[in-house]
Amino acid sequence: MQDDRRLAVLRAIVEDYVATEEPVGSKALVERHGLGVSPATVRNDMAALEEEGFITQPHTSAGRVPTDKGYRLFVDRLTTIKPMSAAERRAIATILDGAVDLDDVVHRSVRLLAQLTRQVAVVQYPTLSRSTVRHVEVVALTPNRLLLVLILSTGRVEQRLVEPAEPVDDDSLARLRAQVNGAAAGALIADAVRELRALADEQPETATVAETLVEAMSDHRSDERVAVGGTANLARFGASFEVDVRPLLEALEEHVVLLKLLGEASAGDTLTVRIGHEGPYQELSSTSVVATGYGPGDEALATLGIVGPTRMDYPGTMAAVRAVARYVSRILDEG
Repeated sequence: MQDDRRLAVLRAIVEDYVATEEPVGSKALVERHGLGVSPATVRNDMAALEEEGFITQPHTSAGRVPTDKGYRLFVDRLTTIKPMSAAERRAIATILDGAVDLDDVVHRSVRLLAQLTRQVAVVQYPTLSRSTVRHVEVVALTPNRLLLVLILSTGRVEQRLVEPAEPVDDDSLARLRAQVNGAAAGALIADAVRELRALADEQPETATVAETLVEAMSDHRSDERVAVGGTANLARFGASFEVDVRPLLEALEEHVVLLKLLGEASAGDTLTVRIGHEGPYQELSSTSVVATGYGPGDEALATLGIVGPTRMDYPGTMAAVRAVARYVSRILDEG
């Protein structure tokens, strides 16, 4: 009973501090949260929470603020993630449904996450090595000039022009299309590359097309690319976060740092919340990261999430990150 009450007190302190940016006192807690106990009992609970390291007193005669340990307990004990409002769900659908290609999906997602959370949003481009070949289309522009269209499970599309050694008629075009799709369609990139090389060795007439597709699949430009949005949101945190903005701004320019901050993509609905000192960089110890994987089906091809001060609305942020990841995954699944 006492533990439940102390958890309720901690929850109230976190919510008030996030909302007001002011240290929270026992009298205000009793008045605002209807805890059903006297201010003296709340003071005792706050003293116990402080002794255990969940809250701290920034200066004498002030109220209390949560520590990293306090935020961690708060997040771990969330019974449900706050559902998105109907307006927020409509905003997600409206913004993402109009995307025309993978780049557009990524940039719309990062803009949307920044708007929903009012934090800095980071979206990793899907990693090529984890994706599969959805389809290869071969179109004859002329008998001596072919357009190859490579479509990956990430939604990425690569186009290449090739000039075959011999002119291509309708029958040989259909055969070529069947051969390259037989070798590559549905396969992971590494497997598709191996099968296409074997096809080029066995059927020399396919070599030019097969080698061009291998070259397109071996292009790893996107593997360490991330899109960042909402940097201007850092300005709203004012003096409390001012001292910590510079290292975060520097981190936002280093994609490798951002990828490490986001962590490994995890499949399904698994959300990762790293608070303050739990992160990989000591100089970013006053920031938290909420991230999750996204991709078609249960496959996580990449990660998206937000970076912001530890004093953040965790339930709302977690809901937004999960909702956007689910929607992007659905788009990739249907693409």
